[in-house]
Amino acid sequence: MSFENLWRDQSAIGRDADTGGYTRGGWTPSEREATEWFLDQCAARDLKVESDGIGNLIAWWGPTDRPGVVTGSHLDSVIDGGAFDGPLGVVSALAAVDLLRAQGFSPSVPVGVGAFVEEEGSRFGMPCLGSRVAAGVLSAEKALALTDRQGVSLRAALEAAGTDPSGVGPSPLLERIGTFVELHVEQGRGLTAPVGVASSIWPHGRYRFTFDGEANHAGTTLMEDRHDPMLTYAMTALAANKQARLAGARATFGRLSIEPNGTNAVPSRVIAWLDARAADTATLESLLAAITRQAVERAERDGTTVAVVPESVSPIVDFPAGLRDRLVGVLDGAPVLPTGAGHDAGVFSAAGIPTAMLFVRNPTGISHSPAEFAEEDDCLAGVEALAAVLKDLAQ
Repeated sequence: MSFENLWRDQSAIGRDADTGGYTRGGWTPSEREATEWFLDQCAARDLKVESDGIGNLIAWWGPTDRPGVVTGSHLDSVIDGGAFDGPLGVVSALAAVDLLRAQGFSPSVPVGVGAFVEEEGSRFGMPCLGSRVAAGVLSAEKALALTDRQGVSLRAALEAAGTDPSGVGPSPLLERIGTFVELHVEQGRGLTAPVGVASSIWPHGRYRFTFDGEANHAGTTLMEDRHDPMLTYAMTALAANKQARLAGARATFGRLSIEPNGTNAVPSRVIAWLDARAADTATLESLLAAITRQAVERAERDGTTVAVVPESVSPIVDFPAGLRDRLVGVLDGAPVLPTGAGHDAGVFSAAGIPTAMLFVRNPTGISHSPAEFAEEDDCLAGVEALAAVLKDLAQ
């Protein structure tokens, strides 16, 4: 089946008719439907699928007696996200296997196509959840205790999906991954050629800011008598924007929880989640410190308090130079660029697996949005590039 047909079939799953976006949180109906689509495609190609305790999948082609080269990505999405972030890597992997088979190539080592669960963390708040658990970075105990916005635990979600939570833990699948190559749509405007190679992933983190104040009547409480945590949060969001611009970094408050969340009440609590990223660890730490300092100073003036808790922090990932340069050579001098986005590839690289990434050009730079886009010709170039890399690594 051609890339075009694969893409058409996969991208029809879970698309919102009103926004054009996708909301495929881990173990939700739309994400499960996409997973079933993947399993069907693997069966149609006689690929042997293996799963670990949390539901990460690798479908194998070729010999099975040694570690091999694995490609793939994820099928879940952010809330109302785009079609390309994740699924492009899975569809391209299947299409690359089809292309290599059509060329008569027979791999000397196993070639795996992977689909890793809850990479975005849109349901349970932990990015790269499946790969973190697989690599032993996140313990089974902590993972199973995670809850979604409705209070459903990961343990309960797995049970509802028919998965025994007792199997969650470090994955034997990783022992089979000799090399990992993830193809992904670029999530910025740094790439001018159809395909590029990643050099590194910026360090990044998610931090929970809890602003506490005093609930009161919106109509009767004098402005000078208020202890309004919303004001403290608002100033902190502005501070984050300014500090990130000064540092050449990224800082985003994209999620809020407000109590009691009434139109006619001064809030008692505002919880805000900060996503912060920078080119190096020192800059990231300095950025967080500056934002926190200004939040505390404003809280003192507002008569409120602020507490900051890191929920996940990922260090910088520098992909192995030898493997990176090998891919550049295979692709006739493809451009090399860093990324500020996190990926399963970063987790696997930190776990000691030789890892590389290919990027497919994004003409607008928009991502995590229904407007996310890549030209079909560039996607086809990505399939050809991935096939060439797999052929080089698997012969």
